[in-house]
Amino acid sequence: MKTLVCFGDSLTARKEGFEEPMLTTKLAKRLQQYEVINAGVSGDNTVDGLERMERDVLAHKPDGVTVLFGANDAAFHKNISLDLYQKNLYEMVERISPEKTILISPAPVDEKVQKARTNEVLDQYAFAAAEVAKDTGCHFIDFFHQMISLDDYPVKLRGIKNDGLHFGEEGYDFLVQLITKKIKSIRL
Repeated sequence: MKTLVCFGDSLTARKEGFEEPMLTTKLAKRLQQYEVINAGVSGDNTVDGLERMERDVLAHKPDGVTVLFGANDAAFHKNISLDLYQKNLYEMVERISPEKTILISPAPVDEKVQKARTNEVLDQYAFAAAEVAKDTGCHFIDFFHQMISLDDYPVKLRGIKNDGLHFGEEGYDFLVQLITKKIKSIRL
């Protein structure tokens, strides 16, 4: 059995009413040939992620790793600069290895409810993640642009908290579909 680690912040870690984190629960159902491990920690940015990467990700000797950071790096109150965010992503991809990494851009927010982040700033972080993927040759999911292009994207962003950031089941279904499609296309 192969091992897939989902590495990130609260968007990776949230349970949204499930017993276990929703992302990895839904992925495990669709990717039955994988042991799917959740390495998400709410509130983390890329600096925090790098600090725990060895024990939470690399210790599992994964065959693949999804990397989803940016929502906290781009938040006004956390203020991880775009340059540092990008530098941290380069280091993560290097430590995991590009062929095993699926880098995922941060998601958009519903600006009507979310006051600590804007889509204009998140777009810059999504672009920075895309540059890292291009430069390293790692796999990439442009979650930001795929989701924001949907007419009903604010509906997909509605979760239990309804804060415009932490999405619910519809948002996770969309993300799981993107990840599953990517894993099947690259034969990870």
